[in-house]
Amino acid sequence: MGNEKAGDSRVAGDSRVAGDSRVAGSPLASVALFDEILMGALREDIGAGDITTLSCVPAHRQARGHFLAREGGVLCGLDVARRVFALLDAAVGIESDFHDGDRFAPGDVLGVIDGPARAILTGERTALNLMQRLSGIAAATAEAVRAVQGTRAQITDTRKTTPGLRALERYAVRVGGARNHRFNLADGALIKDNHIAAAGNITDAVAAVRRLAPHTMKIEVEAGALAQVREAIDAGADIIMLDNMDDDAMREAVGIVAGRALIEASGNMGSKRDLARVAATGVDYISIGALTHSARALDISLKFLPMRA
Repeated sequence: MGNEKAGDSRVAGDSRVAGDSRVAGSPLASVALFDEILMGALREDIGAGDITTLSCVPAHRQARGHFLAREGGVLCGLDVARRVFALLDAAVGIESDFHDGDRFAPGDVLGVIDGPARAILTGERTALNLMQRLSGIAAATAEAVRAVQGTRAQITDTRKTTPGLRALERYAVRVGGARNHRFNLADGALIKDNHIAAAGNITDAVAAVRRLAPHTMKIEVEAGALAQVREAIDAGADIIMLDNMDDDAMREAVGIVAGRALIEASGNMGSKRDLARVAATGVDYISIGALTHSARALDISLKFLPMRA
């Protein structure tokens, strides 16, 4: 089973995932941190009990099966699947030559599962749902990263995630080679259009946040027009988010900022936008909500080999 890392590296000759090095030290190394999420998913699916499996599969029956890729993509969530089954029965094991971030092709066997049949059957859908979704996010992210290769722009996600699954989905973004935006509202100050309307103007909003926020926290301001870019720079913003601007306006905004702040392009930066053209304007980051809110789950199945007593 061949495996090639997703995303093209910015360093020639390196086939590893481009972008954030935090993938290697991800919280999935201690996946038990996600037990609350996984247990909730299992409770939702199992309900009062897996009546089909408990009825027709003897408790002593062992099973062996393959995780089979029905289409190509980028693997993400194998350790999550392992943990799902471990929560049901520690005797279930998954062996694989693949790792998160590896590319796979249609027909590839992504892993071999072995253990008590009841636990495998009961956890099958939860494990596959997560693997399919996370792999879809990783694949979509890797495609976006490739689109801006060779430019200064870096791809980042947003907070437009599935409620309750943010930590896992943002891990998938890192696996795909991109970076994460702020994790939650306490992670950073982002003054958006409604904040500006409520505060009165950008200058007052930045000053108010500066008084409350620690000196170590960056302040980002959303700007929908070049006049707002100028006001945000004069107010001392650290990051300017260019919201729904066309390429020419973004290029002009980069000239106005002139290196005095980081610049993030945002707003409908999904598949309909030419990311290479956006990156060519000189922005530092391109944030894409579609990486998590619209990524298509990849088709991965679990097929049993003949059952044995």
